[in-house]
Amino acid sequence: MKLKKILSLGAKSIALLAILLLGLGALLACDSDDAGDTVVIATNADEEAVQIMRHVLDTNGFSGQYVVQELGTAELGGRLMAEGTSIEADLITLASFYLESSQAQNDTFIPLGIDAETMQDFPDYMAPILAITGSIFVNTELMDSDNLPTPSSIRDLADPVYEGNLAIADINSSTTAWLLTQALIDNYGEAEAEEILQGIYRNASDQVLPSGSGPIRAVRAGEVAIGFGLRHTAVADNAAGLPIDFIDPIEGNYQLVEALAVVDKGDNTNPLAEEMARVIIQHSRQDLQEYYPTALYVGESTDVAHRPADPRVFPQALTLELLLEHQAIVDRAARATN
Repeated sequence: MKLKKILSLGAKSIALLAILLLGLGALLACDSDDAGDTVVIATNADEEAVQIMRHVLDTNGFSGQYVVQELGTAELGGRLMAEGTSIEADLITLASFYLESSQAQNDTFIPLGIDAETMQDFPDYMAPILAITGSIFVNTELMDSDNLPTPSSIRDLADPVYEGNLAIADINSSTTAWLLTQALIDNYGEAEAEEILQGIYRNASDQVLPSGSGPIRAVRAGEVAIGFGLRHTAVADNAAGLPIDFIDPIEGNYQLVEALAVVDKGDNTNPLAEEMARVIIQHSRQDLQEYYPTALYVGESTDVAHRPADPRVFPQALTLELLLEHQAIVDRAARATN
């Protein structure tokens, strides 16, 4: 009887395993069929922008037809430069200078047939989606309890009074930090900017953070009283009633444009990617301007809530080569504080 039971159980197990394998095979085949139609969107955008793009795609007939890969700017930019058209993504949103550098090096993108007039000239293979802006922000409760003076400039952040009470982003991993560096170099020149950066890095110490959203999180959590980072995050915290205030520095609010582009994969270029790009541009800008108020397209309002006091762009064209030059200045300043 025991042997019969064992044989019976063995037969049942084999049958069950066969059913599972057949089901898995069918599932994999289904996934394989669907994979060719699924658009892979790689983005460095903030969570607010990603949610808006998802909503726009879902409400315009593309629900379930895409996946989003959220990556840091440096990571996504590095992959794009290294892989070119071999990158997994079909649609990319990224800082425009990375897109330009990849196109020049690898001829990565297809021309977009998007009928929307931009306020500034952009190549036909990219369409701007938003402009990130930098500012100083403070935890008002900590400022009061530590009796700290309110900074009015980025230069002020080098004052020793803020030592141990400052958070900034790392320029080697986040382009948010580049906004700070651009402001200093444009206003004071490279030599003086490097001196100011030494003081800033000394004050920030171990609060030089890898993510552009790191400084606002540190200030929000009360780990430090002052940060420099993405202006819209501090605006949102302030509006939500948190003890966060934002300060537009006297050097100006420098900006970086992020844009979308469709990867040219020849005969394997996903036709849905360009359709999604068009829908994002046509239907997301109004909501995006609530967070990123800079007007990018003709006809958009330039008089919106929480517009930066003094929006500026660096006078020299932003390129990957210029970023590397500015990174070298920052790295020298950082090493001088060790």
